[in-house]
Amino acid sequence: MKKPELLAPAGDMEKLQMAIAYGADAVYVGGKQFSLRANAKNFDLPELEQAIAYAHSKNAKVYVGVNIFAHNRDFDGLGEYLQTLKDIKADAVIVADMGVFNIARQIKGLEIHISTQANVTNYQSAMLYKELGASRVILARELSFEEIREINNKEAVETEVFIHGAMCVSYSGRCLLSNYMAQRDGNKGDCAQPCRWGYSLVEEKRPGEYMPVYEDERGTHILNSKDMCMIRHIPELLATGVSSFKIEGRMKTAYYVAMVTKIYRQAIDDYFTDKDLYESKKDYYFNEICKTSHRDFITGFYMGKPVDGQNMTNTVYNNAQEFVGVVLDYDHKTGLAKVEQRNKFSVGDKLEFVRAGFTQVVDRIYDMEGAQLESAPHPQQLLRIRVDAPVEKFEILRITTQLSPQ
Repeated sequence: MKKPELLAPAGDMEKLQMAIAYGADAVYVGGKQFSLRANAKNFDLPELEQAIAYAHSKNAKVYVGVNIFAHNRDFDGLGEYLQTLKDIKADAVIVADMGVFNIARQIKGLEIHISTQANVTNYQSAMLYKELGASRVILARELSFEEIREINNKEAVETEVFIHGAMCVSYSGRCLLSNYMAQRDGNKGDCAQPCRWGYSLVEEKRPGEYMPVYEDERGTHILNSKDMCMIRHIPELLATGVSSFKIEGRMKTAYYVAMVTKIYRQAIDDYFTDKDLYESKKDYYFNEICKTSHRDFITGFYMGKPVDGQNMTNTVYNNAQEFVGVVLDYDHKTGLAKVEQRNKFSVGDKLEFVRAGFTQVVDRIYDMEGAQLESAPHPQQLLRIRVDAPVEKFEILRITTQLSPQ
């Protein structure tokens, strides 16, 4: 059985570096043009060139989203943009629109992946995309294990599936709610997420009189999908024959990207080392995943239509453990790590060094001038702390026991 690619989101350069440091085989990014997720930082062309060069130096691939649903005006400059992506050695472009696909396949040597936005739910569509020049199809989220297995048994084309992250109430994201309700085009990457809003029932002749649909007087989040989590189902995913496991989340934090990538990397590697090892650690993987920001979890459509796929009560994220800093450098002579603070921590707090796999109590904090501090309260403050063992760049620090008052 071939080990699948682990594909992580990268909304900016820091997230790209984190994803690769924590085990991603490939990342997917968006340019500032022609890409969904307009509110992500994204990359201009010089930044894309830098990101691709960095990823390739770490033996990782970069796939660039060019996945808008294009109107006539959107084709201005598209051919030149795609040629530039080919020239700077993007490993593939991700497209959804047939017009964009038609231009992309005219760029000789440019690899094309078909976006989940294209709603590929059957092997006939997959085979057609292959005949037209696509090398991979990112399947629609609305498929079961058995349907995915059947597509791959036809050997239609290489396939990729989502294994973790936010679910959309619409069919693989093809939604007009945001356009109608907030004048923001979800199919141009600017979704206002009205599916996450709270709703109540109003009778036409009783304006202003709100009748609860469910739950309480504040209304109900009737369209609010739970998040997908497949960490306990790696064997079933592998049995379908997919080539790439994709994590959703270009809008998520660097901490989220690093932690989710790390746990799926570990689970996949453990399974290929020893199936029994993977089985014995399922609860550990899941508990670690739960330490990242998330909604309640479901398994999507993999086991058939979800019967409890909506969180009716709220849109609040669960946050189990706080990310407080990231290591930028380590001095072997002094034993001090240079840390960029992300949330407050203090002398006396017990921190976990996630990548290195140890915990320690903070006994000394210094500012960059060498003055000793009791706490690190300022966002993105640069500090030095004494560390019990050597650590590498991009090491993540999170609090396990907070002894100091906040």
